[in-house]
Amino acid sequence: MGLVPMRQILDEAAKGGYGVGAFNVNNMEQIQAIMEAANETHSPVIIQASRGALKYSKMIYLKKLMEAAVEEYPHIPVALHLDHGNSPETCKLAIDLGFTSVMMDGSLDESGKVPNSYEQNVEVTRRVVEMAHPLGVTVEGELGCLGGIEDGHGAGLSDSETADHLTDPAQAEDFVAKTGLDALAVAIGTSHGAYKSGRKDPKTGEVLPPALAMDRIHEINKRMPDCHMVMHGSSSVPRELVEIINKYGGKMPGTFGIPIAEIQDGIKHGVRKINVDTDSRLAMTGAIRKVLFEAPEKFDPRDYLKPAREAMKEVYIARMKAFGQAGHATDYKQMTLDEMKERYTAKV
Repeated sequence: MGLVPMRQILDEAAKGGYGVGAFNVNNMEQIQAIMEAANETHSPVIIQASRGALKYSKMIYLKKLMEAAVEEYPHIPVALHLDHGNSPETCKLAIDLGFTSVMMDGSLDESGKVPNSYEQNVEVTRRVVEMAHPLGVTVEGELGCLGGIEDGHGAGLSDSETADHLTDPAQAEDFVAKTGLDALAVAIGTSHGAYKSGRKDPKTGEVLPPALAMDRIHEINKRMPDCHMVMHGSSSVPRELVEIINKYGGKMPGTFGIPIAEIQDGIKHGVRKINVDTDSRLAMTGAIRKVLFEAPEKFDPRDYLKPAREAMKEVYIARMKAFGQAGHATDYKQMTLDEMKERYTAKV
């Protein structure tokens, strides 16, 4: 079985009331760790690549790695998703490579740093929907802007600026109707990277979790109960993973992530896709640092990449269980893009 449309995974998650982790990848070890975790937990999964990942992997390598992944685990529903596509041309490139889902991030201009107008966002997102749906490909769009910068995308907004760019529930309803997209990424105060919060306890100076506008998710869910929402920047940045990095020579003070309980609240109110990237990077980096610190004579990449892969797999397993996708891999018959194309055509 090949890759499946992401829309099918989201629809099934909605039926079951669970969320599905969307994990970013750049190399073979990350893909292997995700697939091993999905197999062990019996989970459907979304694997995604940013523009930076496509450039790093030279695209064709990533495509072939994904073909190997689905060949090895044909019983696991897997969608391959483009994360933060910056233009219709980028989305077309991903579709031509075999991606079964693309994100048109029209909330920002092509630089990935300057917010677009609402009208520009509607126009560019609708163009991608019109291109992708006839091919059976899922489309995610974003309304509002996230803070942080990672791999060249993200508006790089401050906390105060982010508050001015949160998703408006009424506008979200209009946006979904005008674009016809499949999944809506919402801006509620999350951000990319490991440094998600500028809030500090006034007495202790300790970094506090970011203040999330969960009420926006609740309101969108009330207005559009069938809308599949997406939480970006949702790595939890586990303290223990940061401590491993710092113990073995790293310098990552003041990191903070999104509490799992907040994500689970979102899942109860229509969030179906949860983007996680930083957590696996932390796990990989900590494992590699530990090996090279404890055994500085090591030089074979397998000596440190194997424990790095295992560390990432444990993170993926934990997220799959926490999001509720574990145990749902064979709840449904996997669809092809041609079958999804027929569904889109029937709705026109």
